[in-house]
Amino acid sequence: MSIEVENISKVYGEQRALDHISFKINKGEIVGFLGPNGAGKSTLMKILTTYSSASEGFAIVTGKDVVTNKQAVQQSVGYLPEHNPLYLDMYVKEYLNFNAGIYKVSKARIAEVITLTGLTPEVHKKIGQLSKGYRQRVGLANALLHNPDVLILDEPTTGLDPNQLVEIRHLIKNVGADKTVFLSTHIMQEVEAICDRVIIINKGQIVADKKLKDLRDDTEQTVIVEFDYRVEDAFLLRLPKAKSVKNTHDFTYEITFATSDDMRSKVFDFAHDNELKILQLNQKNASLESLFRELTN
Repeated sequence: MSIEVENISKVYGEQRALDHISFKINKGEIVGFLGPNGAGKSTLMKILTTYSSASEGFAIVTGKDVVTNKQAVQQSVGYLPEHNPLYLDMYVKEYLNFNAGIYKVSKARIAEVITLTGLTPEVHKKIGQLSKGYRQRVGLANALLHNPDVLILDEPTTGLDPNQLVEIRHLIKNVGADKTVFLSTHIMQEVEAICDRVIIINKGQIVADKKLKDLRDDTEQTVIVEFDYRVEDAFLLRLPKAKSVKNTHDFTYEITFATSDDMRSKVFDFAHDNELKILQLNQKNASLESLFRELTN
């Protein structure tokens, strides 16, 4: 087990930022930690990286308690905080050399991390001269210097342009191939591009913790069907478990069913029995964004 969180709460005055949170993350998992702003994501990450302490409960990272064994936890975790703290007047290689001295890692490892994070063309530049995307690469390189078993990344792509987003996502996916990654974000596309499991938090409480595929399977399903002529909505609502019908264009309809089962065969049989001619029939997956809104409203 890479990360174990048990009954964690965090209280600031009268505000309860985290409310009895529990979950476990196995070695090698890439887990997205989702929630609206102020849900408690950064608070939990600070607890897991020993920068803050919980009011209740306990957390174990790579077998070490975050309170009684702080230094061992810090040695096993690579952390990229939301506001990437960099020395802007230092050169890229100078900055990494400086941190490598703290971690007592070899020059060979520095060179390896520079190559891994795609920083080779920028190593002789000052960090202050870099784009936001390359600054994130420097922060990620720093988090990887000591070759940690766990990567904890807090909003790693905030403020990046579309090209930078793709690059950083690809980079995280690659470096996370042999590590456990706990990734905080409120961007749905982030999770879909990188993660295979999602934990959703709202108002300090976990409202979902599932594999991405399983989370989708628990929801209603929409089938897109096109006929060769107009069909009344009320007629299509006779379909089993049909919840709503929407005419989206000409003779095309989106039929939402209150089930996760694939209803295309039911639509086909219904059309055949009622002498309706189908021109196209597709299944529309529920978006993670709609699930997120449903769970956090």
